[in-house]
Amino acid sequence: MQRADNKIEDRRQEWGVEMILREVLKSKIQKATINKIELDYQGSIGIDKAILDKSDIVPGEKVQVLNFNNGQRFETYVIEEKENSRIISLYGPAARQAQIGDKVCILSYVLVSDEGQPKIKPKLVLLDKENKVIS
Repeated sequence: MQRADNKIEDRRQEWGVEMILREVLKSKIQKATINKIELDYQGSIGIDKAILDKSDIVPGEKVQVLNFNNGQRFETYVIEEKENSRIISLYGPAARQAQIGDKVCILSYVLVSDEGQPKIKPKLVLLDKENKVIS
């Protein structure tokens, strides 16, 4: 641990900064299925409240969405859907990035200091084909 701390301190001095922050994975919702799309809406991605709670993602949080069907990757913000509805929806411009039935991965990140980084343990939530939490 002492060696890593010295390396961090050396880097700070070299760059002339007080703190180094890294963006690391905080939450991952795997194998979500898009089951609702609404283009005429000022929004983003809607996620079932129960899934949000399990994944430690909050309404308004920025997320990255990876579409396995078409290879698209985009960022948007989260809207809370009704609890236990199993809804994963895309609204507004985000609705153009997928089709109903597409499989996506939803990621959120956190900024953390070098010292705090080892303490971050990402929340991983795996969904079945109907967006039911299986782990």
